[in-house]
Amino acid sequence: MIATVGAHGGLRLEGHKERSTETPIALAPPPECAILPLDQHAGMRAEPVVKVGERVMLGQPIARPQGEISAWLHASISGRVATIEPRPAAHRAGDSTLSIVIESDGRDERWPAHTSMQDFRERDPIVVLEHIARAGIVGLGGAAFPAATKLMGALRSKDCTLLLNGAECEPYISCDEMLMRERAHDIVLGAEAIAHAIGASQCVVAIEEGSSLAEATLREAVSRASAGSIRVAIVPNVYPAGGERQLIATLFGREVPFAGLPTDIGIVCQNVGTAAAVAKWIQDAQPLVSRIVTVTGDGVRRPRNLEARIGTPFSQLIAACDGYTERMHQLLMGGTMMGIALPSDDVSVVKATNCIIAASALDLQPRAAEMPCIRCGNCSEVCPARLLPQQIHLNARASDLEGLERYGLMDCIECGCCDYVCPSQIPLVERFRAAKPELAKHLMARSNARDARLRYETRNERLERLEAEQRQKLEEKRRQARTRSP
Repeated sequence: MIATVGAHGGLRLEGHKERSTETPIALAPPPECAILPLDQHAGMRAEPVVKVGERVMLGQPIARPQGEISAWLHASISGRVATIEPRPAAHRAGDSTLSIVIESDGRDERWPAHTSMQDFRERDPIVVLEHIARAGIVGLGGAAFPAATKLMGALRSKDCTLLLNGAECEPYISCDEMLMRERAHDIVLGAEAIAHAIGASQCVVAIEEGSSLAEATLREAVSRASAGSIRVAIVPNVYPAGGERQLIATLFGREVPFAGLPTDIGIVCQNVGTAAAVAKWIQDAQPLVSRIVTVTGDGVRRPRNLEARIGTPFSQLIAACDGYTERMHQLLMGGTMMGIALPSDDVSVVKATNCIIAASALDLQPRAAEMPCIRCGNCSEVCPARLLPQQIHLNARASDLEGLERYGLMDCIECGCCDYVCPSQIPLVERFRAAKPELAKHLMARSNARDARLRYETRNERLERLEAEQRQKLEEKRRQARTRSP
């Protein structure tokens, strides 16, 4: 076990995981109609490679990545491409985004072209990385960053550590805990494949304290696999200990550099669900077409964890949990602290859907009327990113972009700790989230201006150099002419 050092700030929140962990993971029925957004990963949206009316098979690639940060998308059912059009999406808070809609033929016929790579230990690491990229696997902790792209960045490190994040700090989400309880062998195999691909000398799996069954199962799986390079670490049950930077600070006592990445200090972080998805691809040639989703909250009759196909309507998962209770108040994707509020269940599971909360009023923090900031400092004490939320709030209200940059708005992880403790009931995260796009545009414009100035200066230097060379050549010709003249 690795000793924990402790990160700044955070909250100890009352847990509600027991609601959804009483029964094993169940398979949700395949959807009759799968809705697959093309932008359900970080970066550029994928480009369709199928046409309306075309028949597709389970696991068939239906959209390819565009640009450096993007991911493949695969059919989660077999059937016919009904349409490619904007549809409401969970990760867009119900707003529409371009999606591929597949109508099931009920056959679940599997695409035969994919191949496994069970001999990955004998393969070149770059080949393994390229193989992982074709599976469409993204970070399944919620950020949905393309896994292969993130792993490619680790190749710059001569000796790196793989950190698998199983520390679910949100009080309602239990999909990772149930995965570790029931499919620990997949996590270990995926960890070995990823470690081989990036040349990691060791792997650390982080588990939140109190998850004793998951810990025991995982340790047993590590022992059975004789995976001596994999260690299990227990982190405090403090929200948001599962944040990437906070987890690194807790386990290793090191900070990721400002505007830097974990790979800059030799650490690569992936979710345990991502590792299990890699195992399915390596071992069974199954791309990312399903994921485990926690369906919970006081507003659903039977909270549980379901393995659901990507593209399955939320309404179908709620029905698989025996429907809503009369206490249903608000539907969320994600946790109660960082989740996205949804207008209805007319949206589908995407790769980032780790949890659906049918929340009653008791599940949500009560919010009274907003009052003026009293400068109590509570928000800065709990901020895990070591920011000054009260100062960021002042600059956000004044639309002071320079001030927002100075006080580090872009470093805010939107964890909601400041909201939770604010006695004035100020919706701080809401204000910060709204201010980020303007600051991002400002920073991009400044960066573009700096690049343009650099190009201009480089061009002028090149022209001056060419002019000087031309003058030198001309002077040399004149000197030679004077030498030849009688």
